[in-house]
Amino acid sequence: MWERDRIIVLGHRGCMGKFPENSLLAFRKAIEAGADGVELDVWLTKDGNAIVMHDETIDRTSNMSGKQKEMTLEELKKADIGGGEKIPTLEEVFEVLPEDALVNVELKDRDAVERVAEIVKVNNPQRIMISSFDVEALREYRRFDDETTMGLLIDREDVVPLIPRLKEELNLWSINVPMEAIPVLGFEKTLHALRWARSLGLRVVLWTENEELFYSQDNLARLRGLFEVVITNDVERMLSYLSRLGLR
Repeated sequence: MWERDRIIVLGHRGCMGKFPENSLLAFRKAIEAGADGVELDVWLTKDGNAIVMHDETIDRTSNMSGKQKEMTLEELKKADIGGGEKIPTLEEVFEVLPEDALVNVELKDRDAVERVAEIVKVNNPQRIMISSFDVEALREYRRFDDETTMGLLIDREDVVPLIPRLKEELNLWSINVPMEAIPVLGFEKTLHALRWARSLGLRVVLWTENEELFYSQDNLARLRGLFEVVITNDVERMLSYLSRLGLR
């Protein structure tokens, strides 16, 4: 399901530019806006549930505080993450999304690996991508599931030399590269790195902490042909932009 003849657009933590991040509302709205799927983050609770939350604590995104790994699901469900939305479990996300919606599950917590693998197994693994910055979390995940699409999140240069070996070891589908590589490395060096990754048979997923980097100096247009997936905070803007480029 990840091989398509057009650029795949995923809503970053749902449609977080307009709705509470990692909420069921944000996920539904991303799909309604035309996204092919969503990206989300997973941790394990004290009582063994896989919940969707970006940070190590619920402080920033809710009206409560604490580390989710030290709280039960019942305790976490008392938190409001905006507009009355509650912290969702991974199962709840699959329940509200269409069956053909793609889901990029980012592992934030090694302890969540086994539970995530159990949930993936019963929710059409072909539509799911597992990703993480944590190589050990990806290795652990492969102990339970050696087939689901997997992407290695890149956030530092010293990981790059490891990519060829990790591609084979983990059966990687993609490297998930930040647009921040362009201001840090320069456009030409970033271009060379993406071409090298593709020469290894890897696909490229683009993400960013600064949405404007997608559009500044027409960066995405200049990277045409070097990426398959883009993860965006603003689905509608991205779809409109890609449409103008003839990529949707």
